Amino acid sequence: MSAKTKLVLGLVGAAAAGVVVGLLLAPDSGTATRRKIADAAGDWTDHLSDLFSSAKEQVDDLKKKGYKAASTASRRAAEVKESYM
Repeated sequence: MSAKTKLVLGLVGAAAAGVVVGLLLAPDSGTATRRKIADAAGDWTDHLSDLFSSAKEQVDDLKKKGYKAASTASRRAAEVKESYM
């Protein structure tokens, strides 16, 4: 896992913990607090799902670019090999 990924996950985790602590310390009833926690958890789940989906798309794009670069390099290597024969 890269340092950037660890940083993002750490920030998301810290923010989620902050939301939960804030809700637990709020002067609402238990039912209202649980509802708020469930809503916040749902929002975070949606956000993380979008984040992972975006990351998957970026990885797929990088994979395609890698295959294209490898194909181009292979073709060029074959051309150089042919020019020396």
